Amino acid sequence: MRLALGLSYRGQAYHGWQSQPDGRTVQDVVEKALSAFADEPVRTVCAGRTDAGVHALNQVVHLDTTKSRDMFSWVRGTNRYLPLDVAVQWCQPAPPGFHARNSARGRRYRFVLLESPVRPALEQGLVGWVFRPLDGDAMRAAAALLIGEHDFSSFRAANCQSPTPVKTLRAVSIERRGAYWCFGFDANAFLYHMVRNIMGCLVAVGQGREHPGWMAEVLAARSRDAAAPTFPPDGLHFVGPYYDAALALPAHTPAMDWTP
Repeated sequence: MRLALGLSYRGQAYHGWQSQPDGRTVQDVVEKALSAFADEPVRTVCAGRTDAGVHALNQVVHLDTTKSRDMFSWVRGTNRYLPLDVAVQWCQPAPPGFHARNSARGRRYRFVLLESPVRPALEQGLVGWVFRPLDGDAMRAAAALLIGEHDFSSFRAANCQSPTPVKTLRAVSIERRGAYWCFGFDANAFLYHMVRNIMGCLVAVGQGREHPGWMAEVLAARSRDAAAPTFPPDGLHFVGPYYDAALALPAHTPAMDWTP
């Protein structure tokens, strides 16, 4: 039987999603917990492999199991074996051909940024931080130049494993909420460090170090050297993938309602 699960987690304590020999990844602790609950080895495939320090609000995984149990038993039973910063939010049966990554029609990320002369404390790790004021209109004008299908090589990390740098960025939203800025990104897929590299450029524009039209120059260069430095991962949240409506997979978790 194939199952689909939705997970939320804080990424600060982990070396990203993908399993590593040291065992300190989200995939490692999730598979250990699932295997303990199912009493059989369990392997998972995720919708989007997050980096070290990156959080997830509705990471979706699929797994195959011989066990027949109530769906909510998978949620509560697995959470019993998980650390407090990782939790299964939902579980549903999925058709045999469902694939958490390949079946996704798109993915969304959120970046939360604090603009303040003083660094964050209570929300440390959950938000990024800048101490110079940002110009929202300038950042929105720059972001608009990235919408559509493009070669995003300028925003691609050197060790990216994607077979192509061409992606479709469907939407970018930029909103201010008090001292916090919330950036939303929606694309068919993302390159390794793509959002963090875009964030570095948006902050450069927002602080007046570059003009909005510079974003088009960076995009056209198709060279990582043309862009700003990679922004730190603090504040980056994988909102999650979305699928065909016929699959009826939950697209919302309580974590999505969290705002600073």
